Formats: sequence, C-alpha cells, structure tokens
Amino acid sequence: MFLKTLITPGRVFRDIADGNELVIHAVHRQTFLLVILPPIFAWVGATTFGWRLGAEDPLYFDNTARIIISFFYAMALGFGYITTVLLASWMAKTYGAKGDLEATGALITVIVAPLSIASIAHLYPQVFFNVLVMIPAVIWSMNLLYRGLPVVMQIPPERGMLMSSSLVGWLLVAFVSLLGISAGLWTYGIGPSVGV
Repeated sequence: MFLKTLITPGRVFRDIADGNELVIHAVHRQTFLLVILPPIFAWVGATTFGWRLGAEDPLYFDNTARIIISFFYAMALGFGYITTVLLASWMAKTYGAKGDLEATGALITVIVAPLSIASIAHLYPQVFFNVLVMIPAVIWSMNLLYRGLPVVMQIPPERGMLMSSSLVGWLLVAFVSLLGISAGLWTYGIGPSVGV
C-alpha cells in the first residue's frame, strides 16, 4: 500500500473518496511510520555525522540530548498531523465538503508521505543538503494537497483550491511558530547547550 500511495496517489484519493474501508485503514496503518521516520533519520544522522549548521565543525550532542531532540521532533510532527486533520475536518463545513475524520486523516497521510520519505536526507544533517532535498518534496506534497483535497472532500476544484490554500496558510504559521518557540527556548537555556 505504501508504494501505491507514492506511485498512484490519484487512485488512492478516489478510493478514499468512495469510502473504501480497506484503503482507508491501509493508509492509516502507515501514518505512525511516516511520523516516526524523520526523527529516527535525524537521530541516526546526528549520531553519525553531527549537525552541520553552516559552521566548519559539526555539532555533536550527547546521546541523551539527541534522544530528547528526536522525541520532541516526533511529538511536534504528531501534534502537527493531528491538528491539521482536525482543522481540515472543521474547515470542511465552511467549504461545503465532506468532513469525515477518517477520510481526512487518510488524505493528510497521503499528502505527508513525500515529506516523510524525503526526510531520509536527515541521515546527513547538513542544512543546505536537507533544504535541497526537502524543496522538491514540499512541492510534491503541495501538488498532492491541491489535487487530492477536492477529490476526497468531494467539492469543486475552485473550493478545493481555496481550502487547500487555507491549509497551507495554517501549516506555514505553525512552522514559523515552531521555529520561534524553539529559538526562544534555546535562547533561555532550555534545550541542548551548543557552546556559543
């Protein structure tokens, strides 16, 4: 099912829209894996190569700090997934869409799949390399969002574009807020010491 999600997402979207329980449950089974893969890749990469944040020498944290960072990374991804599903389901009423929570969760899982797979770049945690890998994955995921949301929610493409754009706005605000919170916490000493 995982390859089907990546190779033929249009068919998966149609199956979700038709209420195919087998497909919906198969997609839901891969959600946990897609949420947990990026933190695992980040932990392995930070352990092997250290974090390369633009400085000449990589930053190496002790194992406890790496585990804590990976844990909170997983929590942030899980929280983001759940809130996005709930928000999309809530928004569905505004756009006259079907707001079935199971179908919405399956839709978001299919949309997240390219980003999760691209997180394999975390195995070499160098900022520039990760940005180069993640930009095409973000474009792919946004393409899936704009193509799949009208199909799954059974709304006209015009309303689907508006709802998709609203979700993109939510995700951008959440991402920038997470960056701000992380920077603020690290500035006040909550988080690993980077020796600066």
